[in-house]
Amino acid sequence: MLHSELKPDKDGVSDSESKVDSGVPEVPVPPDDTPEVLNKALSGLSSRWKNWWVRGILTLAMISFFFIIIYLGPMVLMMIVLCVQIKCFHEIITIGYSVYHSYDLPWFRTLSWYFLLCVNYFFYGETVTDYFFTLVQREEPLRILSKYHRFISFALYLTGFCMFVLSLVKKHYRLQFYMFGWTHVTLLIVVTQSHLIIHNLFEGMIWFIVPISCVICNDIMAYMFGFFFGRTPLIKLSPKKTWEGFIGGLFATIVFGILLSYVMASCRYFVCPVEFNNDSNSFQVDCEPSELFQLQEYTLPSVLESVTGWTTVRLYPFQIHSIALSSFASIVGPFGGFFASGFKRAFKIKDFANTIPGHGGIMDRFDCQYIMATFVNVYIASFIRGPNPSKVIQQLLALRPDQQLHIFNSLKAHLIEKGLLPAMEVNA
Repeated sequence: MLHSELKPDKDGVSDSESKVDSGVPEVPVPPDDTPEVLNKALSGLSSRWKNWWVRGILTLAMISFFFIIIYLGPMVLMMIVLCVQIKCFHEIITIGYSVYHSYDLPWFRTLSWYFLLCVNYFFYGETVTDYFFTLVQREEPLRILSKYHRFISFALYLTGFCMFVLSLVKKHYRLQFYMFGWTHVTLLIVVTQSHLIIHNLFEGMIWFIVPISCVICNDIMAYMFGFFFGRTPLIKLSPKKTWEGFIGGLFATIVFGILLSYVMASCRYFVCPVEFNNDSNSFQVDCEPSELFQLQEYTLPSVLESVTGWTTVRLYPFQIHSIALSSFASIVGPFGGFFASGFKRAFKIKDFANTIPGHGGIMDRFDCQYIMATFVNVYIASFIRGPNPSKVIQQLLALRPDQQLHIFNSLKAHLIEKGLLPAMEVNA
């Protein structure tokens, strides 16, 4: 986050706002979970510098863990995304329970997790059907589940809906509907966007790693610029965020994105789509890289030519796209953090949880990642992705023989008309 030397109260809520929002129940403040060894080692420092060191050490630890899971491959990455999604859901729902004292509501804890299960069943079922079509068609139970997947998903959700209606208690009507809405908004924010992260991953690990890394870089560099140079407050929702941190993070992230993209675009492991190999029943990342990941020569504008002395540069086209990704991560991405800050201020809490000392909860680290995932998915669909021949073939193989023959004849006639298929070859 973008920090300066400004010092608000510990939860970032002013006295005037506390008075205005005095009717909002407070969430219990979790204890300090900073490891004892760090507390002892940093005991001689001021709270400001102690927090700087704690955040720095644990940031390096999280980055190291990120490298490890990338090395372990796409399947592990998907499992980590699912685990993060569940933890974020737990943190937000727990705040709801604490604020509205919902522990006595009949069936509500059970229903919240039941709805999470239903939504994940729907989204992951769609993903399995889309990306593992051949495997699904090969196994009879999977084929039946795939055919009726949406009906089953709807039936599961409808069951939860009916259970909620049956659980309504006269003295808790308003509270129960509050929490019903709370649960569904949380599902929309967390589950839907984590599903988009997995879709981005299937397009190629580079579409997963570069956006996430840009958000991380912006978070770190904005914090560093704000910590050392921050003087001008950026937004009232987060008094510690400064213009100096915001601008410094923007330029640092764009440079980082271009350099990281150059390194990753040369490696097939990162640029090839993640596909399921039916022969080995495992994921494979191997292909002939598209033009997006092949070096091309670009002529520099006259302004840049006069500054650098170069007339042309060799770049991967993806590096140009990385500028858009980095800019979004730096300019719009922080608004995910601002939204989370406003949410926390509304309920007078400093962090979503205390899972990571110095950083708060998992949701505190992923507040910007979710909006970034949505942008990347929309960006790929709008500017990158074209028709996928393998998926078209998979769909054709699922048709009846007479339908396949009709499509074959239509395609043959079209190719002959275009002159791509000589008539004599067809007749032969």
